[in-house]
Amino acid sequence: MVGIRLLQDGVTGENMHYADHKTILSPKNGMNIYRGCTHGCIYCDSRSTCYQMDHDFEDIEVKRDAPRILEAQLLRKRKKCMIGTGAMCDPYMHIESELQMTRQCLSVIEKHGFGLSILTKSDRILRDMDILKAINGKSKCVVQITLTTFDDALCKIIEPHVSSTSERIRVLEKMRDAGIPTVVWLCPILPFINDTEDNLRGLLDHCVKAKVRGILCFGFGVTLRDGDREYFYKKLDEHFPGIRERYEQRFGDSYECRSPNSDRLMNIFRNECRKHGILHDQKEVFEYLTEFETRTRQTSLF
Repeated sequence: MVGIRLLQDGVTGENMHYADHKTILSPKNGMNIYRGCTHGCIYCDSRSTCYQMDHDFEDIEVKRDAPRILEAQLLRKRKKCMIGTGAMCDPYMHIESELQMTRQCLSVIEKHGFGLSILTKSDRILRDMDILKAINGKSKCVVQITLTTFDDALCKIIEPHVSSTSERIRVLEKMRDAGIPTVVWLCPILPFINDTEDNLRGLLDHCVKAKVRGILCFGFGVTLRDGDREYFYKKLDEHFPGIRERYEQRFGDSYECRSPNSDRLMNIFRNECRKHGILHDQKEVFEYLTEFETRTRQTSLF
């Protein structure tokens, strides 16, 4: 095991260790370089015991030789495709600043002409704008950003060690200006905390201005299961006294904790997306994220 200390963004003393893997791509071309996270989001589903993580969540597992393994797998593919990353663990958590494993893997993807669909909550992705532009010039690069709350102060409570909402909005705007398409994950929205019309409209206004291609919304609420639920309730007790009891009374041990405002908010969400031509049907958005495209360049005859 190797220890590493990072002194930035208010987070100190992170641990990491390397693990040997034979593959890095899933059968559906998903890629996770890291396992665990240091962002500290109070609702994180990846903490759930069903994922059978055999180390502390903040002790980051790093897949040894990830770029080399990725390149070997890409070379064996018969057809180009989109490579997805970020669904389970953020590719731009704090440790990436020093290890640069994500950047190395993006370089491999660009080198071999594959597409990229990458999801993050961190503005560290701006460091790799050069590679993202290069990928998008050859095929398709889609940058996905998770947004949960319009209020930066609330954001720092429920997502304490990650880029603020304002910083993530700036990422969307910079991608827009660079011609890189974006998709927003509007989830989770926490019942009794940020499940308000003001919060939703504030986030949607920014999405419209940033000209996002699509928004993924799975209803308004949060999912909780063993491992995740205990951590979430602990943080509710710390920051939102009395809210835990409301969850227990209304949801019990349910996996899906649906906001009582969900139907009304979904109507607002759908209407605003239709009004501004934003993809919002889940099937259509996922099809867009997984559809590989080759950029064709017309050469001048003169």
